[in-house]
Amino acid sequence: MKKTILIVVDGMTPAVFEDAVASGRAPALAALAEHGSYRRAVSVFPSLTPVCLSSIVTGTTPREHHIPHLVWWHRAERRLVEYGSSFSALRAAGMAQAITDTIYNMNAQHLSRDVSTLYETLEARGLVTAAVNITCYRGRTKHLPTLPWVTKAAYGPQRFFYYSLFESDRTGAPLAVRNRAGGSIDVYAAAVGRWLVTRDGFDVLAYYLSDFDYASHAHGPEGAADVALDRTDVAIQALVDAAGGLDDFLDRYDVLLLADHGQTPVERAVRLETPLAAHADSVVVAASNRAGQVYLLPDARVDAPGVARALDGAESVEVALWREGDDAVARREREELRFRPDGDGWSTSGDAAILDHPDALHRAWEALANPNAGEVLVSAREGFEFVDLGGRHHAGGGSHGSLVEGDSIVPVLTIGFDAEPRRITEVAPAVVAHATRERVG
Repeated sequence: MKKTILIVVDGMTPAVFEDAVASGRAPALAALAEHGSYRRAVSVFPSLTPVCLSSIVTGTTPREHHIPHLVWWHRAERRLVEYGSSFSALRAAGMAQAITDTIYNMNAQHLSRDVSTLYETLEARGLVTAAVNITCYRGRTKHLPTLPWVTKAAYGPQRFFYYSLFESDRTGAPLAVRNRAGGSIDVYAAAVGRWLVTRDGFDVLAYYLSDFDYASHAHGPEGAADVALDRTDVAIQALVDAAGGLDDFLDRYDVLLLADHGQTPVERAVRLETPLAAHADSVVVAASNRAGQVYLLPDARVDAPGVARALDGAESVEVALWREGDDAVARREREELRFRPDGDGWSTSGDAAILDHPDALHRAWEALANPNAGEVLVSAREGFEFVDLGGRHHAGGGSHGSLVEGDSIVPVLTIGFDAEPRRITEVAPAVVAHATRERVG
């Protein structure tokens, strides 16, 4: 009976994956690709890591899991939630609260209780799950932190490893956060993954490698391949070696490998607040990377269409989206497209080219239906990024979050799976079905 490994490489584009395999410069990826089935799939909107990982782990869209962005306005508590756009953004949001939101509240409070993580689903069926560094981790097992002055527990899968802060087992792995730019996060993941595979210590492992995205933000998606691809490949090879080599690894494990989102180059950074300055006392702007949200305050003197019109002419804004009755509306260059679900398709009125991006009607609709989303959602034009709460940006490097293809399309490799995910929301159902089928078999 084979076990299952889900590998998520943060921010790896299809172009980087395909070139790495074709050129052989990533031997572990190339070896796995020889034994698997490859395709491209589409992410969610906004294509930002907390939203994407929540969709991967729960198999649901933002409408269902309720995580709307890296930064968002908590209407009930009348405050900004910040999940780590940058260190400066965490500080601007209030460091203690922002760290609590990022480490604890995203899973314990913000992630909807109406959805189930794959760890919760599988452990309810008697399987042992493990997670390494993945930030959507909600499970059934209580874990105390490793730091003596931190006393608050987290609830994750049975085997749970989170950036050295939570460790269900002693593995001897080095400190995760000692040198982020040098790849220490994935070195930590590799050490834990090696320990888990050596002991065959799980039925399903979620193995998250984040350093490629970090390098891509700094160097751009193409430059990241020169800086971080080797490190990513080494972290995957660590699992293979721990099993005794490729043949033994594939005898023991089936694999689903993907990215959570893509990345595109960023040349300019702007403040989304600037074109909305006339409405500053009526709105809260939550923006980061290549997506933004505008929230209307209770006494706002502007409505959602008015906000969208105020964004007309903003060079950085490609599309503004809002709900209007039973319809959603997309506004681009002063033209509008109205749309709503209609059976298995869509009813539209206006120029469909306004949302000429992959799976855009579905992704935009699901994002707008998230109860924690702003009244107006904004997708950035290619080459632009919205400055975060702390004034930080990635101009000169890469970023993601928008509806455009480069931010939204991801590589998917499956080995031993019948399922062929075309959306990242199809990953968790595929893993659950596969793992439980294998167990029954």
